Amino acid sequence: MRQKPQTCQTDAAKAVKDIRQATRKQYSVEEKLSIVLEGFRGDETNVELCCREGIAQSIYCKWSKEFMEAGKWRLAGDTARAASSGEVSALRREACELKVGVAEQTLELWLLKKA
Repeated sequence: MRQKPQTCQTDAAKAVKDIRQATRKQYSVEEKLSIVLEGFRGDETNVELCCREGIAQSIYCKWSKEFMEAGKWRLAGDTARAASSGEVSALRREACELKVGVAEQTLELWLLKKA
């Protein structure tokens, strides 16, 4: 007996999966932090918290693990962090100003040597 190809079912399942991923709620850092801290308070079980927030328990565990790892690194003295776009812009502006200053001084030095 021949088996039927299941491309229609596979395509439909893929479409449903794609739609679910596209419409899934994206949590901000503040929202994640709030949920993790609520879980640490222990006012309700993690299962109840996850049901109320509409997240899977595995997501909560992942967020709390990341939170604890970040705290561990911070307490160990690792203060490296990502720069904000404002800080990057300010540093680029400062680097440009310094380059212009170096170019002007180089030109003045060259003119003095030439004279």
